[in-house]
Amino acid sequence: MQAHRKRLIERSSYFRGLLCGSFSESCLDCISIQWNLETFINVMKSIYSFPLDITSQNFIHLLEGALYFGVESLVLKCRTWFSLISSSKGPAVLLDDLINIWNFGLEHAIDFVPELCASYLARNFMWAMSSTFFGDIPYSLLILCIKHPHLTVDSEMRLADAIFVWLENNTEQSESLSKNKELSVDLLKQIRISLLPLWFVAGKKNSDYFSELADVSIDSTFKVMKIRTKGSIDPLEDYDSNHLRIRLTEFSEKVDVSGCPQLSSEFLILSLLPSSYSTDSTLRKSIGKSFLNIGRADRDQCQILPGLPPILSFEAVQEVDMSKCPRLHLEPAIEYISLSFPSLRTLKAAYISNFKTSTLLKLMHKCPQINEVDLTVDASPVIPTQVSVLSSSSLAIVPTISNRSSIFRLETTPSTITKLTLQGRSNICDMDLQYISEISVSLQYINLNGCISLTDLSISNLLRRCVKLNSILVCDTSFGVDSILALCSANFSFGSSAACLGKQHLDSLACNLQTLHMGGCRGVDESSLLKLLSQAKQLQSLCLRETHVVDDVLYSFSGSSLVTLDISNTMICVAALAHIVQRNPDLKYLNARGCRRLSQLETSHTGLDSSFSSSSSRSCNQLHIALGNACRLEEVAFGWGFSGFSLVILEPALMSLRSITVGLGGSLGEDVLRCLPMVCPMLESVNLYFQVISDAAIVNIIESLKHLQVLALCYCFGDISILSFKFVTKNLRKLKLERVTPWMTNNDLGILTQNFSNLIELSLTGCKLLNSDCQQLISHGWPGLISLSLEDCGEVTANGISFLFDCVAIEDLVLRHNGPGLQKSFVLDAASKMPMLRRISLDMCDASEGDFDIPDYMDRFFLNTVKIARCRPQRGSVDVGLLKTSRRLLVHKETLVLVWNSENFVRTVIKERL
Repeated sequence: MQAHRKRLIERSSYFRGLLCGSFSESCLDCISIQWNLETFINVMKSIYSFPLDITSQNFIHLLEGALYFGVESLVLKCRTWFSLISSSKGPAVLLDDLINIWNFGLEHAIDFVPELCASYLARNFMWAMSSTFFGDIPYSLLILCIKHPHLTVDSEMRLADAIFVWLENNTEQSESLSKNKELSVDLLKQIRISLLPLWFVAGKKNSDYFSELADVSIDSTFKVMKIRTKGSIDPLEDYDSNHLRIRLTEFSEKVDVSGCPQLSSEFLILSLLPSSYSTDSTLRKSIGKSFLNIGRADRDQCQILPGLPPILSFEAVQEVDMSKCPRLHLEPAIEYISLSFPSLRTLKAAYISNFKTSTLLKLMHKCPQINEVDLTVDASPVIPTQVSVLSSSSLAIVPTISNRSSIFRLETTPSTITKLTLQGRSNICDMDLQYISEISVSLQYINLNGCISLTDLSISNLLRRCVKLNSILVCDTSFGVDSILALCSANFSFGSSAACLGKQHLDSLACNLQTLHMGGCRGVDESSLLKLLSQAKQLQSLCLRETHVVDDVLYSFSGSSLVTLDISNTMICVAALAHIVQRNPDLKYLNARGCRRLSQLETSHTGLDSSFSSSSSRSCNQLHIALGNACRLEEVAFGWGFSGFSLVILEPALMSLRSITVGLGGSLGEDVLRCLPMVCPMLESVNLYFQVISDAAIVNIIESLKHLQVLALCYCFGDISILSFKFVTKNLRKLKLERVTPWMTNNDLGILTQNFSNLIELSLTGCKLLNSDCQQLISHGWPGLISLSLEDCGEVTANGISFLFDCVAIEDLVLRHNGPGLQKSFVLDAASKMPMLRRISLDMCDASEGDFDIPDYMDRFFLNTVKIARCRPQRGSVDVGLLKTSRRLLVHKETLVLVWNSENFVRTVIKERL
């Protein structure tokens, strides 16, 4: 290679010293360089000002060459490139390359590398967490990244999870305990433990790393909540609000604070102010006073607080998840959200009961770019079509007339919302839906499941106005004939659809439907449903559970795009279902549980394809053959007509199966159950009802299915023992044992806590040998439970409740027929000691004083549903040898159901036992 001596001397300190110094090479015309050829050529290109393409793969080589040969211009180019990359959002550098760059920078004492590596990793931390190289990040880089002001995470929980993963990968048995502890303490103390979801913290109480901090975090949560309940003028007084300051940077795209009962509107506002103001006691007191009476009706028109410093703007944020934050009053919060997140597209505020229709309309007005809103709440258990109501009364919690009148005075431009979920909102009435439909001109997806106050007429009016709808979920509502007529009527403002050319209704809404869920809607007649499905050829998800659907309706459906089909608890026959399956090879989710006619032979049908025309072949095997040949299933639920032979036929379709449910009427058999893991190796959920099972089958399922997360054994027959559950499985999250383990003792339960240590849902029924000592086993073994059901379990509550209150994250609690030791104040105690509790089911037989106190609206915390079953004595007889003795039996009489929503308190007495 020829090069000008002068150029080399000017641009390279290496050649300057070599050619101008006392080295022998200084007088030579030719010198030899031992270096990587490609790198050296790039160094020479830089010396001669040729353009260079710097990448994360060649960065180290170029920088090393630049340093060795002393080419300052190339060092500057490398630094400039890395500075530009480190300031970007997105995986411009692979994580393993970044780690190599960090190590190279430390080895060569390059001052700019540590800061730029930490900055890049901080801004892209969510991406780095998903990399297989995350555990290889050096401790010094990780700690610098976490302390960096640009650290960008969706939630504090995700940061904590990442730290746990890193510690598991980097804490070795060979290292000293003191060094391990030092590493973990330094990392864990960077977590803002007061911003962690309660269920997450409770589940980590048994963690090797986090047990002490988990207790501190729980204490912190209760401290903040007690400050509010005491009615302090300054709810932020004497509390370090930095621990409750949400991490927000200019690179944040998602904010997730879901599951944090400690989060209030006050702390949200402080997070949106410059950090210097979070310690301003005067400002904090002013905010506290402003929110003191936030629960009152006059707070609905909340404005920006006077004298408040400028709100910070985070324009990159597109999604905010505030679900399960009971202390967060969204009416005033929207004012600040609209200012801080001007690009907001998605708001999730599920399970916050104080969200009213006026709040939704205000959100549409204040956040004009929003297109997805999720306001899901628990649906009322009193579905008019499913229960027999003995009496019912309603009490208004807040004035509703003035509130709804104010809705129509809002000047709201047409909304950009395309997806709206109002599931379970029993307070949504026809007037609310009318106004929503008038401004939601872009709506494509609507979920009204469980909105029991809506009439068929109001739903039909919505369907006529929102002409872009393609997904409609209206299960357990009054959806009926009027709504179907609206779907099937021509809509000239929508335009025609190519999929329906040649048909009468070229532009009906039904013609463009992709999702239709109408389970439990029994106000639909056969002719209307037949007309609807004959037009809905584009359907991908269809739910007809518990409807009066008949075979002709399924035959009328000629679509071929179904992915999900639920016809559970209907009277559909095998041939009709096989007809659907044969035409829809993309079917992945099928629920045919409770369909009694699937086990019967059928007569021929004139509309049936020739392959199914012979009446002699009308059997369930044809259905399974069609499924096995055409589909690749991921979730199935069968009952009547399903057998072990069916599973063998279905085997080609089940290799990717993730969930299987076999209910009443189905029979797999012992041999088939043993083969289940071989046929379906990817199973995550196994639910067996009324099956014959054994220890060997259960052991094989638990031991062989490495991805198993859900196991339900209910009302099964066979000889099983504790041997079935003596295998450790860390993945199991939900366990339901109903009437299958009557032999279970406290010692057996202790074995379950050791082997299934990560459960979040537990349901035990009929374990009559358990006593009150099992409470401590449950609370210590599974402190992170979010659902607990104990029914007919010996004397678990005979001496009252003590240790169960340590399961602070429980959201759903069922305690029935476990001993008459529950105090009269139990409902109030549970609501205050379990701040996430939303649903509770009790039995009056367990009340030590014969009754339970009912909390008022302000004292119920997060609670929205209380079910109390009542029994009545009935004299019966029992055979004992040759003697017949009589005794008083307790049989169900009625159930008292109490439901709170944002506007009403409804008290209902029904016949059924819910």
